[in-house]
Amino acid sequence: MDEKLKIKISIADRVYPLTVDPSQEEGLRSASKKIDTMIKQFEENYAVRDKQDVLAMCALQFASQVEQKQIDNAIDGVETIERLNKINSILDQYLK
Repeated sequence: MDEKLKIKISIADRVYPLTVDPSQEEGLRSASKKIDTMIKQFEENYAVRDKQDVLAMCALQFASQVEQKQIDNAIDGVETIERLNKINSILDQYLK
């Protein structure tokens, strides 16, 4: 039985204590670093004074990346099916 880890993650100068599976630790630490990096970029490039606004912008950025990947994967799936159907038609012609 895996033991849970108690870790502390820092985001936007606030510390969040978490209890996680050992397999999640690396991903959570990496995500918190990416969020902090994005926060710094938004603060440097835009006149944002409120951390809540910066965090909302980060959330929108990450969510839009996930959504775009899902859209891209759906498009790739349709194209793959179309290609397979064309290949199947060509094979049917040669096998008849």
